[in-house]
Amino acid sequence: MSHGSSPMNDPVLFFATRQAWEEWLEENHADVGGVWLKIARKGAAPPVPDAVDYPGALESALCFGWIDGQKKKLDERHWLQRFTPRRPAGRWSRLNREKATRLIEEGRMRPAGLREVERARADGRWEAAYAGPRTATVPDDLRTALDAVPRAAAFFATLDSRNRYAVLHRVEEAKRPETRAARIATFVALLAEERKLHP
Repeated sequence: MSHGSSPMNDPVLFFATRQAWEEWLEENHADVGGVWLKIARKGAAPPVPDAVDYPGALESALCFGWIDGQKKKLDERHWLQRFTPRRPAGRWSRLNREKATRLIEEGRMRPAGLREVERARADGRWEAAYAGPRTATVPDDLRTALDAVPRAAAFFATLDSRNRYAVLHRVEEAKRPETRAARIATFVALLAEERKLHP
């Protein structure tokens, strides 16, 4: 399997039903390095009947050891969501960990998905799952550093959810204490200059 597929070369696919997406995954999950799934926009006019939706597409992907990635615009009625096989050291979000647990309990998880869960449990990634944008909180060490530089704290408080999460996620994903401390110092300095990661 080619895990290093290029987003530019991945095919664009559309499935009218979740079952059709799962049938495609059943046949191709071990041999294809990634796809762009065409997803109907909510409220598209005219509506796109019976199209697979994003939550359903993600659950199906998790069942086969795949994960969602980039998202990009397509047209007024659709957007594209990239799905790929999970990388060997790929981190788990807490939200996807909860979904995978539920899929296992419901008996929907397939062998390829179970293997990814078992690998994550064995190497510690399962327990180290990160908070997603909706549930991420400011860790104490970052809060202390921000409080020491009021201008940085004030600007951090004005960030939109995308920029706020960009800082929180990069701090949380640091594996070594010295890397984490360096990232915090870098972000506090950036915020003190009223600069953000995403324009």
